[in-house]
Amino acid sequence: MKKTIPTFETDQQAQEFVDTASLAEYDMSGGTSVKFEFEAKSAHINMRVPQPLLDAVKERARVRGIPYTRFIRHLIEREVLQPGKPRP
Repeated sequence: MKKTIPTFETDQQAQEFVDTASLAEYDMSGGTSVKFEFEAKSAHINMRVPQPLLDAVKERARVRGIPYTRFIRHLIEREVLQPGKPRP
């Protein structure tokens, strides 16, 4: 049975753990992938949508634990930057 990852109070404690621990001994099944956004946001858009649609977008973003504007940007990126993939 694999160990659970401890909780850390500081970034330094977490860094020391990662530097010294064998992560193969720990259960990583509860982890989630993270996408970092490095590109500066230099353009703005303004659009009007029906309130129920905005409410639905905000709810989906809340479930994912991200701001709704980031969720909208993710949807745009998925559809525009990954052409050729059929979408349901």
